[in-house]
Amino acid sequence: MTAPLPTISGLSDLSGRYDAVLSDVWGVVHNGVSAFPEAVEALRTFRQGGGRVVLITNAPRPSAPIIAMLDRLGVPRDAYDAIVSSGDATRAMIEKYRGKPIHHVGPPTEDDALYEGLDVRRTGAEEAEVVVVTDLDTDDDTPEMYRDRARLWLSRKLPMICANPDRVVEHGDKIIYCGGALGDLYSAMGGMVHMAGKPYPPIYEQAFALAEEAAGHSLDKSRVLAIGDSVRTDAAGAAQFGVDLLFVTGSIHAAELDAFGKPDPQAIADLVAPSRARVAGYLPRLSW
Repeated sequence: MTAPLPTISGLSDLSGRYDAVLSDVWGVVHNGVSAFPEAVEALRTFRQGGGRVVLITNAPRPSAPIIAMLDRLGVPRDAYDAIVSSGDATRAMIEKYRGKPIHHVGPPTEDDALYEGLDVRRTGAEEAEVVVVTDLDTDDDTPEMYRDRARLWLSRKLPMICANPDRVVEHGDKIIYCGGALGDLYSAMGGMVHMAGKPYPPIYEQAFALAEEAAGHSLDKSRVLAIGDSVRTDAAGAAQFGVDLLFVTGSIHAAELDAFGKPDPQAIADLVAPSRARVAGYLPRLSW
């Protein structure tokens, strides 16, 4: 049995220990429909006190359209210094297929910015050399609905580039499947899957560099705090990169942890323990 995690009232309880925050976005700063005002205010207050904030997201699009989305959702630009996305990392993976046919899985037009300037041809799976998954085609889809399509990919030995390693995400009051769930299915079937974004080190290295750039000096990892709501991506990513974690329980793990009722600190500790993350504290929603 692991030791219970420290309970905190808000980011203010920890802010003096950290010079920079690497914060998850979806599930921490907004829910896909609107921003969480208390989370926004927490990040703004941290910055006003001299801290630096880099948003780190598994959204499968380049940073520019994500910033525009945050504007629409009511996340002001003074709440963060910079943003890095799995879309940025994915573009580097797609680069090797320049001029070649690729098969896209995900919303048909929403992710067009991912391919801008890369000179790839989007085709059917019968012609493609790689499958690029941003998300499932619709929010109502489940990974199992793609098993027959995945058999075709597997028969052609197509590698998969998964632009969004998240399995699920909070959207309003619903939990929907993401690209990572389809990546898991294909991997279990024997397919080769290349994941971009969290929890893999490259996106954290880029976020850390942006934090140092914003600070204007080098940073010590012991004074950098990751904030996230997913054990699989945020907790594991923080552990692998070697920074502390503030765990937000009231998003994708809300039901199993009774985050807004009577959460059991021991149950939260046991859930996070396999990631080996150093948890500085937990709370249902990010607040100051």
